[in-house]
Amino acid sequence: MNVSFDPRAALIVVGARLWGPGADMVARLALDTGATYSLVNRDVLLLLGYDPDLAGAWLDIATANGVASVPQIVIERVESLGREVRALPVLCHTLPPSATVDGLLGLDFLRGQRLVVDFRAGTIALD
Repeated sequence: MNVSFDPRAALIVVGARLWGPGADMVARLALDTGATYSLVNRDVLLLLGYDPDLAGAWLDIATANGVASVPQIVIERVESLGREVRALPVLCHTLPPSATVDGLLGLDFLRGQRLVVDFRAGTIALD
């Protein structure tokens, strides 16, 4: 499955449907092969019905402002780039109001797949 993106944009942004205990929604996630874990904005997780304050696991991550301890939430289902992953642990972090995305799609979603990013055609294929 090929997904289009704007090869001139600052970020590669893909749509991802996220399912939670209270709702599901399509989020805009930046494709980030430098991120070990996928990350979703706290407000999005709250809309889906998750309570980050009740997270069982917390991880330390490096941010532009230093190290932050963030909750890890297991999302029921994530679907993007033609792939579906159930029970995907994602990091919860509050993104700045200037962020143009709802989070990051990281290596944890991509592992075991073949990712082809074609900047000439402006397409992404994951299989």
